[in-house]
Amino acid sequence: MACNSQKNIKLREITVNSQIKIGQRVLSKSSKPFIIAEAGINHNGDLDTAKKMVLVAKEAGCDAVKFQTFTAAEFCGDPTQMFTYTSQGKEVTEPMLDMFQRHEFSLQQWQELKEFCSLERICFLSTPQNVIDLQLLLSLDIDAIKVGSDDFTNIPLLKRYRKANLPMILSCGMSDLSEVHQALDALNVIHDPAPNVILCLCTSQYPTPATDINLNKLKTLEGAFPNIIKGFSDHSQGPLASSLAVAFGAILFEKHFTLDNQMSGPDHWFSENPESLKIWTDSIRTAHTMLGSHTVAPTKAEKKMRTLARRSIVALKDIKRGEFFSEENIGLRRPGNGLSPILFEEILGLKASRKIDATQLLQFGDFKHGT
Repeated sequence: MACNSQKNIKLREITVNSQIKIGQRVLSKSSKPFIIAEAGINHNGDLDTAKKMVLVAKEAGCDAVKFQTFTAAEFCGDPTQMFTYTSQGKEVTEPMLDMFQRHEFSLQQWQELKEFCSLERICFLSTPQNVIDLQLLLSLDIDAIKVGSDDFTNIPLLKRYRKANLPMILSCGMSDLSEVHQALDALNVIHDPAPNVILCLCTSQYPTPATDINLNKLKTLEGAFPNIIKGFSDHSQGPLASSLAVAFGAILFEKHFTLDNQMSGPDHWFSENPESLKIWTDSIRTAHTMLGSHTVAPTKAEKKMRTLARRSIVALKDIKRGEFFSEENIGLRRPGNGLSPILFEEILGLKASRKIDATQLLQFGDFKHGT
């Protein structure tokens, strides 16, 4: 189903401030950023490593840490399919099934990891690959369902996920606008004033070069689906893209991270390390702070500076009572706590109502009309 202009016009009439609760946070288009540290499979199938990643995410100031829950044999259709990736500076080729199987966790391990996140007071999230994986995650009492770009057009799966009645975080990498419309239409959220869905701009390139990030897409998505909160699944390197996405209206952010870029595995080399993860997180929060207020008015500090830096009408020399004001005897000087320069031309030609000493600020009663 293509997205036509008539539908776009109708969509823009929706004015809502939908709210979504994830963990202890309530998200809206005006809320502070919700930041997810994407551990993915960078735990290398080791529970202790996964726990260390939880601590790193917490230390970086993230709101949530996200993993990927799967049984490799359930989604790898061809056991002989080969997969080539970069690891520790070298190109590695192996069966995709073997690679993913090394990164599986058992139910008991997931339970322990979820409990660890609860103890550390950081939201646990994970991306399921199918309904069985979702059922496992539901048994852990998860707060939201994350759908990766690879399943964004898997409409039957999206509909099954929707039945869980949990917030859904959708990444739309590799999609055109009509596919985004199809997915959201299948979830019946396009005209819903409280859709319980967050739509994340994503580019499925690892890492994403600056030329392919296209943050202007956030404007397009906002124009087409104004009732839905937007996010940014950032696959670029460094903090700049996400910081800019804040200004484009993104509220939720996620990014891959690792304990060490030299660890073995397909995603470590392009992921943020603990230090750069914190820089990324801090940059997003600083960018949000920088957006500030829509009201055009001086800040508290500017009000003080205004007194020091702006000018007032002052006597340039001693002025006798009854003397006419002219550009020879009055001028504009700092500080700015006297009469505003806007009155200067009105005062020219008027008479001084009293004796005014040189450098003295003029006041309202210091002049009168008359010849």
